[in-house]
Amino acid sequence: MGKPLFHEILQKPATSCIIGLCSVVWFYIQKKNIAYAHVGLSYETAIEGHHWRIITSAFSHISVIHLVFNMSALWSLGVVEQLGHMGLGIKFYLHYTLVLVVLSGILVLGTYHVLIQKYKLDYFRRVTAVGYSCVVFGWMTILSVKQPASKLDLFGFLSLPISFAPFESLIFTSIIVPQASFLGHLSGIIVGYSIAWGLIHGMNNYWAISMLGWIMLVFIFSLKRSGAFDFTFIEIEPVTDPSLPSVGFLVSGDGRTLQMSTLPSGGSELV
Repeated sequence: MGKPLFHEILQKPATSCIIGLCSVVWFYIQKKNIAYAHVGLSYETAIEGHHWRIITSAFSHISVIHLVFNMSALWSLGVVEQLGHMGLGIKFYLHYTLVLVVLSGILVLGTYHVLIQKYKLDYFRRVTAVGYSCVVFGWMTILSVKQPASKLDLFGFLSLPISFAPFESLIFTSIIVPQASFLGHLSGIIVGYSIAWGLIHGMNNYWAISMLGWIMLVFIFSLKRSGAFDFTFIEIEPVTDPSLPSVGFLVSGDGRTLQMSTLPSGGSELV
């Protein structure tokens, strides 16, 4: 017999919390009838300043099949939390989950940029990625390097050798969920190999907390500036000082004349 579920939850606290968060977000999306285009990540919305979508897209799922696949795989990958003796463990899991969420999203946008600007494939301008797949594929890849003899269990009955799981799952997901982002999954694999091979390393509590702080700041201010959510208590003020002289050009005759004017120093108003 296997271990009781409650006991496994205690052994995988971070994984359990992430699965709970993704499930709650999915339920909220369904209840509020939110379209994937409102929370997903695309090149077009990114260049409009919707940087917060790197986070919302990762934790949002529209299809229940996609949610079940990702969470089932993530539950199996939660074994990373129990491998502290191999240099992994819960701290490693939390630190590099942050890295996978952010870098895989940035890599997806970078790939879209190359395809659009260099190869003129404007189709990718509006392709919208959504789901935790990038992170799931990243952890598959890391585990395939760190512990190649282990297995990946899906849906409780399908077991895959972890050494081949990233690319097997890439094909499998593309078949059962045709709308799944191939580039998103591939980005997770690339970032996963970068972590597993030590190309990305050195994360500790200090860097993780600092990174989380920057993520929160960018998330809030990009929400504010994009107009997606109105934070009335946050004001983004111009950096220009109204008490300083302004410089402008006047067009006269066949040339331009430099003109300086000083605003009254009696005070300023914020509109």
